[in-house]
Amino acid sequence: MTQMHIHPSDLNVFRTILGDAYVLTDEESRTSHAQDQTEDLVYLPEVVLRPRTPEEISLILKHCNQQNIPVTTRGGGTGLSGGALPVNGGVVLAMSRFNQILEIDERNLQATVEPGVITQVFQEAVIEKGLFYPPDPSSRGTCFIGGNLAHCSGGPRAVKYGVTRDYVLDLEVVLASGDIIRTGAKVLKNSTGYNLTQLLVGSEGTLGVITKVVFKLLPYPRLNKVLLAPFRSPLDACAAVSAIFREGIIPSALEFMERDAIDWTLHFRSDINIQLGDEEQAHLLIEVDGNDEETILKDIERIVPVLEAHHCMDILFAESEAQKTDLWKLRRSVAEAVKSNSTYKEEDTVVPRAELPVLLAGVKEIGAKYGFKSVCYGHAGDGNLHVNIIKGNMSEAAWKEDVTNGIRELFTLVVSLGGTLSGEHGIGLVQQPYMPIAFSPVQLDLMRGIKQVFDPKGILNPGKIFNV
Repeated sequence: MTQMHIHPSDLNVFRTILGDAYVLTDEESRTSHAQDQTEDLVYLPEVVLRPRTPEEISLILKHCNQQNIPVTTRGGGTGLSGGALPVNGGVVLAMSRFNQILEIDERNLQATVEPGVITQVFQEAVIEKGLFYPPDPSSRGTCFIGGNLAHCSGGPRAVKYGVTRDYVLDLEVVLASGDIIRTGAKVLKNSTGYNLTQLLVGSEGTLGVITKVVFKLLPYPRLNKVLLAPFRSPLDACAAVSAIFREGIIPSALEFMERDAIDWTLHFRSDINIQLGDEEQAHLLIEVDGNDEETILKDIERIVPVLEAHHCMDILFAESEAQKTDLWKLRRSVAEAVKSNSTYKEEDTVVPRAELPVLLAGVKEIGAKYGFKSVCYGHAGDGNLHVNIIKGNMSEAAWKEDVTNGIRELFTLVVSLGGTLSGEHGIGLVQQPYMPIAFSPVQLDLMRGIKQVFDPKGILNPGKIFNV
């Protein structure tokens, strides 16, 4: 699809639907919706629309479908794959006014939420009721529920509790045609027809616009223990990960951080009070949670010998809530610290967890081959390694060509290990060229066919996941 031009008559239609205050064409509004957290990419929309109801979105999409106007749905703008970038201009559908928690059903452990609710706001609201919504991406303080749905976000606690899609029971969705549908039901078991709910979760706004979601919830675990385990060798740290699970323990979080990731974060966040030894080259941040302290302590006692068998150094046990907060602040600040340090590209690789040492070694070998430095961290318990490729002093030519070749080789390695291109950031714009590494032409054609059924004219978030 080529870039479409929005005419004054289109703006008049949008103003009739929304009112003048929610149809934004000024440069400041357009610029603020032209980028997310993906590298330094900028794509200006022609207009920003801020609807409040599904019916308003229905009318907007009907018009855009008739006029072949591209529509890019946007949440909190924290994405890392370019999923919210309006690459073909057109409309940005900003969902910030869909910000209500509509119901917390304590009897059934469910909640109905709009997609513009900030993830942490929702988590804290259900905690007040003694309930738990586990998915917690690092950007949880600013990202929207809708973006979590679009990319099937995970976060640290996915290792024990699963990712966003594991908590979705039902969605209200506006299709490209303007039709409003429900995809599921408020039940824990549903074997009724195709599972459109799970199809929509992770579809990155290419199949419809989500306007409500029904989540299942869990009872809130009251207790947790957190420890930071240092290693001289990053490969030893990675090898310890699968060994913990083989011991029969499922931590509530198991995070990996290279030394550079921690150093950069401590420099970036002077309020974090953690000291590192000179020989420490990697760390595992481990949390065990539950409702029985004795059981938690027994799990910790079983984890420690596993770490020691993999040449762990002196373990830091968080003795207070302040120490726990510092450790989690350290981990959740890594991405922002890396971004502030240098121009970078982040690859969201994921492999079976036992293959993490092979992946990490391969990342360093590929970097040496193509001349780039990498800083790695991520959700080790899931085998999800965030590989940050640092530009540093690389020339523009090397940054564009050599790094691209290196990324292609990296993804080829990932797939050979039984992994895939993205664990939680999505494909969006920047990973689109690498899709044929993970999928055969038959698989890609099936996906394109699904897109065609939902969005025949290709107006919804065009240019993402694959070329249609």
